Amino acid sequence: MHDDANDTTLNAPAPKYHALALLSGGLDSLLAIKVLQEQGLRVLGLHYVSPFFGKPHLISHWREVYGIEAVNVDIRRPYLDMLVRPAHGYGKHMNPCVDCKILMLTHAKTLLPKYGASFLVSGEVLGQRPMSQRADTLNLIRKDAGVKELLLRPLSAQKLGPTPMEESGLVDRSRLPGFWGRGRKDQLALAAHFGITVIPTPAGGCNLAEAEASARYLPILMNLAEASARDFSLSHLGRQYWAGPYWLSIGRNEHDNKALENARRPTDILLRLRDLPGPMALGRQYEPAAGVQPGMTPQRWSDDVLADAAAFAASYSPKARAQSGEGAEAGRPVVVLVRQGKGEAETVAEIAVTPARQTPLCWAEPKSQALAAWKKRFRTAAPERPKQFFAEDSPEEPA
Repeated sequence: MHDDANDTTLNAPAPKYHALALLSGGLDSLLAIKVLQEQGLRVLGLHYVSPFFGKPHLISHWREVYGIEAVNVDIRRPYLDMLVRPAHGYGKHMNPCVDCKILMLTHAKTLLPKYGASFLVSGEVLGQRPMSQRADTLNLIRKDAGVKELLLRPLSAQKLGPTPMEESGLVDRSRLPGFWGRGRKDQLALAAHFGITVIPTPAGGCNLAEAEASARYLPILMNLAEASARDFSLSHLGRQYWAGPYWLSIGRNEHDNKALENARRPTDILLRLRDLPGPMALGRQYEPAAGVQPGMTPQRWSDDVLADAAAFAASYSPKARAQSGEGAEAGRPVVVLVRQGKGEAETVAEIAVTPARQTPLCWAEPKSQALAAWKKRFRTAAPERPKQFFAEDSPEEPA
């Protein structure tokens, strides 16, 4: 993943631009830039990357296909801090759309001097989305981000009040559209006007707006004292199971198995059958948030927890189940290798278990039904987080 703290593009002497534009890669953000380019303005796209969205590999694609210059901007750490308690709440799932836009615009404003730019651009269309693109919400975003006099939304300009950029004549307001609502007909017509034939999908591509992904993220936010981008990346690998605060990821295939091994930290536990084919399992040990169940130690698994997890993971091997009879008293146990640490510090132990889907710890997949109750409770119960900082001040290891 691109980290703008180490991005030579962002640290090099910057060319001068008239404007900086939020560039998601969706059609609206592309068109917002194109309508200003058509007026002879130089616009630099800012492609923000978080643990939940971002396509940093498309920078050259946007330049070659659409003629748009852009840079990647990493906001993983401040995004996670915001996600714990977004001031304006969540959307249908775990998507904090309003606070997300405020965060990006707040940061984009700090980059204006670097690029010699005088205003910001966003591709929002009035009335297109029920949470974040109502007129009152668009005004709130502008106000809370401190960009009231700096932000131009060119696609809906004729439906919104004139901005200083238009009043000064820098931008010709008469040449800006007045799009409104959820339809795409006007955008497609404008794309045709610009000769755009490669049309991006209309979806924003944010995992937080998806039910299954949000369900996988919820236990991380609930249980980890300080979740990182790598924790959320792990939640996408293989099968995900939790037993209270204990977290276990089980590979579905060899690709998953390799990904889990690559994802492990020195404090993680790897479980795999010694003599039989079967999945890799990764147990993540972590510092728990305040209030984790008394007597449970997710930061250091006990022998009983290890045995329980090993038995559960082994149950996903058909040959292991066949050998043991899956709980039959006469069946033979299977041997699971337990690897902890990495490199020269790695230790390998063996544990004999009987494969079982039903274990004392009752491992279960995250369910989306828990999200609504958590959001309601968390609005008042969430602890305050430290003041946001940006990735260039404190870069996080890429996921």
